[in-house]
Amino acid sequence: MAVHIRTGRPTDIEGLVALDEVTRRDPGRIAFIEEAVHAGNCFVAVAAGGERLAGYGVLTYHFYGNGMIEMLYVARDCRRAGVGRALLAYAEARCRTAKIFTSTNLSNKPMQLLLEKSGYVPSGYIDNLDPGDPELVYFKRLRDD
Repeated sequence: MAVHIRTGRPTDIEGLVALDEVTRRDPGRIAFIEEAVHAGNCFVAVAAGGERLAGYGVLTYHFYGNGMIEMLYVARDCRRAGVGRALLAYAEARCRTAKIFTSTNLSNKPMQLLLEKSGYVPSGYIDNLDPGDPELVYFKRLRDD
């Protein structure tokens, strides 16, 4: 699927909430999306030829001063079509630090595979965020500084 990646806009918030299934059970996720968009940390994948949102990502620098992809989400019907890879590449290209981190749950095998194919390596894990589903931390060196 061909997509165009751009910075998220306030007019995208409603569409992002609609495509992100987690927002239906976690109102905190809606606030997260709103804050990321308003802070300029959110970027969206738009399907080529239109304004249909296919996914989004959030890149911040709160993780010990390093780039951290806090969120990478692809609409269910757009998965396994290159959208996640495009969002990841966009975040890497715009990252201001030499190192970039991200994380995913142990249960999220598709994301782990995407990260490994994209050159990320395991960097540790965090227990006790989601009961029984540790968070796996991944790292990629973008350049030598």
